[in-house]
Amino acid sequence: MTSGQLPDLDADFARETAARFFDVALAYIERARSGDGSVSTALTPAQLAERFQEALPVAGMSVDALVARIERDVVSDANRLMHPMAMGHQVSPPLPIAIWMEPLIAAMNQSVAVSEMSPTGTAVETRVMRWMCELVGWGAHSGGTFTSGGTEATFTALLAARAAACPDAWQEGVGADPPVVLCGEHAHYAITRAVAQLGLGMKRAVVIPSNGYRMDPVALVRTLDMLARSGTRVMAVVATSGSTATGSFDDLEAIGAACEERGIWLHVDGAHGASALLSSMHRARLHGIERASSIAWDPHKMLLMPLQAGMLLVRDERRLEAAFAQRAPYLFHGAEGERVIDQGVRSFLCSRRADVLKLWAALERYGASGLGAIYDALCETTRGMWESVRSRAAFEAVNEPECNILCFRWIGDGRRSDAELDAINLALRERWNRSGRGWITTTLLGGRRVLRVTVMNPGTTSEHTEQTLDGLQGMAAIMVDNEVVSGQSSVVSGRSTPQDA
Repeated sequence: MTSGQLPDLDADFARETAARFFDVALAYIERARSGDGSVSTALTPAQLAERFQEALPVAGMSVDALVARIERDVVSDANRLMHPMAMGHQVSPPLPIAIWMEPLIAAMNQSVAVSEMSPTGTAVETRVMRWMCELVGWGAHSGGTFTSGGTEATFTALLAARAAACPDAWQEGVGADPPVVLCGEHAHYAITRAVAQLGLGMKRAVVIPSNGYRMDPVALVRTLDMLARSGTRVMAVVATSGSTATGSFDDLEAIGAACEERGIWLHVDGAHGASALLSSMHRARLHGIERASSIAWDPHKMLLMPLQAGMLLVRDERRLEAAFAQRAPYLFHGAEGERVIDQGVRSFLCSRRADVLKLWAALERYGASGLGAIYDALCETTRGMWESVRSRAAFEAVNEPECNILCFRWIGDGRRSDAELDAINLALRERWNRSGRGWITTTLLGGRRVLRVTVMNPGTTSEHTEQTLDGLQGMAAIMVDNEVVSGQSSVVSGRSTPQDA
């Protein structure tokens, strides 16, 4: 291709060209699933950024050159989520049918905001929302919308709660004395972010203390009664089902009863844990979820959908539509009193990708029972790892897993101070990930640094969790023997480097 010359679009649409890119994806998947090679990259963000320090391309390049560069510069150092030793963040190794739907979704490029722009996509989204609401136990007035993820779902839910608590807010704002939103101390940051974004102010987020990493219902009731006596309006209570740090589930029955008694909107952040609705073994953890006014749910977590795939469900769909009290007659059509088929009337977004097709295809292929069985298997593997942690003197289990998230701490011989252990555990996680042998995360619980594992891959077995614990234990022993402390030196692939703590 020469400068100023358009590419041959017909050739780029050819099956042979598509196959080149498809082959790159398949090779990536096959290598990751085999367990060969590193889980993540040993390169620093600065080193990776240097790889792409270049001027804006003017003339372009051949398909061969482009594919070669993608393989060399992008795929080679990407995280391999399908690697069985990848146990890091709550990002899934996607199910194959959902992956293969991605190019079709992109090729059709339907905007699922207006039915006439996405006739079949709108019908599918409406049906999938009904399926999910039925799983919750809600009736015919329930509904919802696909979202980019739990953050958008929670923001939209609280927008609907604001419309219910402050009907004039759309036109007049929230005023000088806005209502408050209550959430647990282990709630996702999306809740306080939404409180600020909705114009309430961060000070209007009231944090309820936890009992065993779950919101304390007794403390919640005590706080609600105190707020009522002071004349403070409550816009919503946000409960968590599957917290980010420990995967804990709040007591939805007790929290829901307290909210119903007082006429308060209950939003459940079930981004991670709502998928237990499909589980035969863990559904009981969501007992009382039908009391919720709204639910955030991320299929791109425990239902193993490719990013992005989130959902917002509401017990009364009309409440969601009221959050967007705007008229756009050039887009949305429907007779007075009838449900508008266009999903745009209940969505924060206008241009909306038909991501629902991934979930629909996976449900058609594997069934609700198949996806529920995956949920159960991930939880079972995590519990087995917890039992192994408890059997090892060098580790301390921090939480008993309620789903697929486990927090633990290397304590060695038990003679080191908490501050020393914080530094060692932080450095240990960094060295382990840089080694390429595995991938885990870390967090703070009770002010102490802990190691955190999230088992997202059905291909991860007890053999891999044992390898992880063996590897961490051995690496920690080397660090301690060599007096490796954060900021001094590190052991990565057998080499010492001064900056990797």
